[in-house]
Amino acid sequence: MNTTPTCINHLGIAVPNLEAGLALWRDALGLPLERIVEMPDRGLRIAFLPCGPTTIELIAPLHDQSEVSKFLAERGGGLHHVCLQVDDIAAASDHAALHGLRMLGEGPKLGAEGYPVRFAHPKTTAGALVELLEKSSG
Repeated sequence: MNTTPTCINHLGIAVPNLEAGLALWRDALGLPLERIVEMPDRGLRIAFLPCGPTTIELIAPLHDQSEVSKFLAERGGGLHHVCLQVDDIAAASDHAALHGLRMLGEGPKLGAEGYPVRFAHPKTTAGALVELLEKSSG
């Protein structure tokens, strides 16, 4: 089973305010806004801006207890994670774990794009939060 990522699916950028983030990425830089998704269970509002074969995801909190609130409080806005696309998330997660990466959670969960995702803890990835997303490249 091939566990090698097939591409960078997206870059997640944490922003304290989605409208201000859109003013930069959409208005000033000219990226088109594809859609905005709200994930109330995770406290997130996410804007998708395609850029060639990848996407910029602007991730904003819906409230102070969102999944991105601690990141914003500690670091301010900025690069939150790199998402690598894989064909088989279970195999890729197992392979990463065998090589010392600490995978977060008990298994994959559905991400904002509707595909299974799993994150590797930044303490085991040289400081970068890495997301694996299962989407067949074929």
